Amino acid sequence: MVDMQVKIGSLTLKNPILTASGTFGYGTEYAPYFDISRLGGVVTKTITLEPRQGNPMPRIAETPGGMLNSIGLANVGVERFLNEKLPALSDLNTAVIVNVAGNSVEEYRDVVATVDSHPRVDGYEVNISCPNVKKGGLAFGTDPAATCDVVSAIRKVTAKPVIVKLTPNVTDIVTVAKAAQNSGADALSLINTVLGMAINIYTGKPRLARGVGGLSGPAIKPVAIAKVYAVAQAVSIPVVGLGGIMTWQDAVEFMMAGADAVQIGTLNFVQPDGAIKVLEGLDAFCQEKGLRSVRELTGTVRVESSSSL
Repeated sequence: MVDMQVKIGSLTLKNPILTASGTFGYGTEYAPYFDISRLGGVVTKTITLEPRQGNPMPRIAETPGGMLNSIGLANVGVERFLNEKLPALSDLNTAVIVNVAGNSVEEYRDVVATVDSHPRVDGYEVNISCPNVKKGGLAFGTDPAATCDVVSAIRKVTAKPVIVKLTPNVTDIVTVAKAAQNSGADALSLINTVLGMAINIYTGKPRLARGVGGLSGPAIKPVAIAKVYAVAQAVSIPVVGLGGIMTWQDAVEFMMAGADAVQIGTLNFVQPDGAIKVLEGLDAFCQEKGLRSVRELTGTVRVESSSSL
């Protein structure tokens, strides 16, 4: 038997496999396909203070090696989430991490403060990296000072684990990672989507109504692994890796690069029980390697010389 438990701040996960925000609904939509309680945890779709309709259609486009999305953080708002969505997770025997966003520091803080007393909330993922909204998102995630403001405000209203989600669409991701750590983050998750665009050559129009969107899927995996490696070398808090994980082998790569846990995103759309397949493969690999704990994988890769990312 392999010990599959990992710790993210004060939160102990039964295994390192989480779902990525925006790809798994509010946490119950995939229940017909597998036992969600087998996962290490579920990260909900992003919740904002007020309901959001999101961006105009079309807002999803398949691309070679991945997909573009420009959903725009569509969600039911914090009140409906608290009254309708969280109660539906009451019987779920795994961690529930609520992804939060806002147009201002105060909105981030207020979302967390509103749901913090609910017993089904085990922690937060702070979305300061969405490229598909006009306000918030990247405005905070590309500025270390703004990152500090958001994380510090949230830290004042919760004692639960705070995971800060970082964007690759920045000159120096390590500087932002350190800012998040220094302002009270318990962990970091990375990467969010990479800015991308696709054009319909017959209409001459972008395939997304908003023009640009976030690229996810296997195409961004090498970028994500490089960022995870760079950040894991620079901080002392746990790192959650994501970006193009489609197989258990991908998950092993992320953990070797320095991730303590991983999130499954785009795979959920093409293989609804894909996260369980990744978990089973990871467990089998650890047994094959004779590991006592999955934690023995984390940070085992060594690079003799590397450039700044």
